Amino acid sequence: MEETKVKKNTKTQEKKVAEKAPTSMDAVIFDTKGIETGKIKLSEGVFGLPWNADLVHQVVTSMETAQRLPYAHTKNRGEVSGGGKKPWQQKGTGRARHGSIRSPLWVGGGVTHGPRNDKSFDRKINKKMKAKALYTILSAKLKSGQILFVDDLTLKAPKTAHAKDLLSSLSKVEGFKDILSKRKNSAYIALDAKNIPTENSFRNFGNVMVDEIRNLNPLHLMKYKYIVISNPEKGLAQISEKLSK
Repeated sequence: MEETKVKKNTKTQEKKVAEKAPTSMDAVIFDTKGIETGKIKLSEGVFGLPWNADLVHQVVTSMETAQRLPYAHTKNRGEVSGGGKKPWQQKGTGRARHGSIRSPLWVGGGVTHGPRNDKSFDRKINKKMKAKALYTILSAKLKSGQILFVDDLTLKAPKTAHAKDLLSSLSKVEGFKDILSKRKNSAYIALDAKNIPTENSFRNFGNVMVDEIRNLNPLHLMKYKYIVISNPEKGLAQISEKLSK
């Protein structure tokens, strides 16, 4: 009986391990002229997740509130000037008793329960939740055909004309027709490493953002329609490490 139980336990553990083991998918890699050059295997644990609206909403709204800056600020009675002396004696005048002219009851006094600039809107988001939301959005964009893998996007010299030619070439790829013509939030170009000439070349494009792929987050994915990943073999390795950290 004990041997049969051990065998059943080992089989169930093997099934769980097999279910957790990430399978791979194939994706096409293009060059800077929009021509197919090869394929890359994508991990299903990163690009094959089902849509989870609740998780994505929680992570994105938390990141947005963390960026909120509380500009409005009111002074309380301890911060306004004046009011060090009692305006009149406590008794005998027939008037109401007051201890300071900077009371919230007085004109020019402090404000009660007003907005303060020391308020923090940060919400705690676990690293695993943030990474899972990132993978969920990547999976949805891959299914929608909004992720483009390019072998190398680095430019040697900072020229806007080269960046425009690059985007026009990528617009020839099926599904990316409006990557250059879209006026707002068109593309997020993710580089495997920092490259200043490439970043400066796209500086004049208000609808394109260039950054390292390690800085990619759910807010970027939700803001920009297309995601262009340069040197995907190195870049995707940095993305897959986010859940292990």
